[in-house]
Amino acid sequence: MISVSGKKWEQKKINQNLVNKLKQDFNFSDILSRLIISRKFEDDEIATINTDLDLNNVFLNNEDFNQSIKLVVNCINNNEKICILGDYDVDGSAATSLFVKFLESINHPFFYYIPDREKDGYGATKKLFQKLILKEPKLIIMVDCGSTSNEAIDFLNNNEIKSLIIDHHEINKPFPNANSIINPKKNNGYKEYDYLCATSLSYFFLDLLIKEIKNKINIKDYLIYVLLATVCDVMPLRKLNRLIALNALKNFDITKNLPLSTLFDLNNKKNKININDLGYLIGPILNAGGRLGKSEYATELLSSNNDQVIKDRSIYLIKLNKKRKEIETLVLNEIDFKKLEEENKDVVIYYNPNINEGLIGIIAARLKDYFNKPTIVITTSNELLKGSARSVYNYNIGRVIKNSLDKGIIVNGGGHNMAAGFTLNRENLKTFENYILEDFLKSNTVNNNTFSYESEISSLAFNQDFYDNIKKLEPFGTGNPVPTFLLRDLRIIKPIVLNNKHISSILRSKTGFSIKSISFNSINTKIGEHLMSYKNSLNVIGQINENIWNNKKTLQLTIRDLFL
Repeated sequence: MISVSGKKWEQKKINQNLVNKLKQDFNFSDILSRLIISRKFEDDEIATINTDLDLNNVFLNNEDFNQSIKLVVNCINNNEKICILGDYDVDGSAATSLFVKFLESINHPFFYYIPDREKDGYGATKKLFQKLILKEPKLIIMVDCGSTSNEAIDFLNNNEIKSLIIDHHEINKPFPNANSIINPKKNNGYKEYDYLCATSLSYFFLDLLIKEIKNKINIKDYLIYVLLATVCDVMPLRKLNRLIALNALKNFDITKNLPLSTLFDLNNKKNKININDLGYLIGPILNAGGRLGKSEYATELLSSNNDQVIKDRSIYLIKLNKKRKEIETLVLNEIDFKKLEEENKDVVIYYNPNINEGLIGIIAARLKDYFNKPTIVITTSNELLKGSARSVYNYNIGRVIKNSLDKGIIVNGGGHNMAAGFTLNRENLKTFENYILEDFLKSNTVNNNTFSYESEISSLAFNQDFYDNIKKLEPFGTGNPVPTFLLRDLRIIKPIVLNNKHISSILRSKTGFSIKSISFNSINTKIGEHLMSYKNSLNVIGQINENIWNNKKTLQLTIRDLFL
């Protein structure tokens, strides 16, 4: 089916025999069983649906973790100054904050540094270390960076400074000559956990380190930071990440975390914190600093115990995020979406020399969501080009960026399955584009721009029991998306424009059943035009969710698309 927005939709094909077996074995409902089968949940994941499972440290006897613990314990015993180098995104900031909390708890000499996106560039570089070693650290711990920093690590070795890398980005041999590297992509016996972000790896490392030195800090108090980073770094909420999410949300008391409670209060939020709050409210606010020149602010906020610092950083980051939204809207309005559709490339590659380099990642994410294709956005950065990539679930964009670095096509870069960044000489732009498109073809990744829905449901299924069954698969996110359904023959009643962007309306079935609905960011779109003016019955693709207003919960349908 081709929708009013031009998207192709089809129903997911599910083996009914498997659905029936799941219903019989676990006494699950039909819709819950269908969702479990369509997502290919493993036995351990199915076990989390009706049972609270504890989060155990899976790296207890891991060689890389044990070696890294010995390195840091030795530093602690000798009272040697430690430097924490993080990235300027939420994952880097959260991982750095975990280390700050730990090192403060043992009163150990340390400092941290979050690179400025424009002045320092990404990650661990020789140029940056030439500056940092002036503070005389004996050990530099790199979190969410370092996996491609061979030259920088050699510089540290020449200056007799030890190094530890805790990262999840692509890494190829020869590995940087660090004293120790924790990275599942090394393929050193724990590659099955290559979907963990750097904050997750840092959390499990610190958990083991704390037990080793018999420290009293309760690292579980900061498990919410791990989930925050997992969501913001677009890691799949599956397997161990699902367990992290369930434990973090179940045990978190926001009143005991001043940074997050301050952000909630300043945004007039009263609800129990959830995945959407992390991904769509807190994450963008924290990321705004790294995008617009205040890269250290997120770490200062997350790691601080000072009320005034927390309030000041929160207010400033909220203001920066508002500015980011305004600039983002201007950039998106300038993009010729129709032209990009007509080009119909397997990977969307958009070059605009005037985009603020701090925003290219979020613009890439918006285009990726719109086209359902891997997307790369490139802008100018002094004499070079700077690019940011966002990918779909089945195409590892970090791998291709790392390979293009190894082939000398780009100047530097790195990433993971879902996101990557790089710099490029202007004259290599076409070579780079050809390489990416050729790699996509060779990867045999299916990219037919087809969107899928779970099943067709009656408007009568729009009820609390049905929704409660769906909720058993929460939290939703990458790898476990919010279920999408098709509802037929609905009329649009009383459409209302909200904030000049969204459209609220009532959808009424032939039997007179009414459904509250919302369509986000639909003004000046085909969906918006139909919602405001179409008088006949139409078919709706949407997602059922809870709307909380004045502490009252009501079900509503989030409209994704329309069919005539």
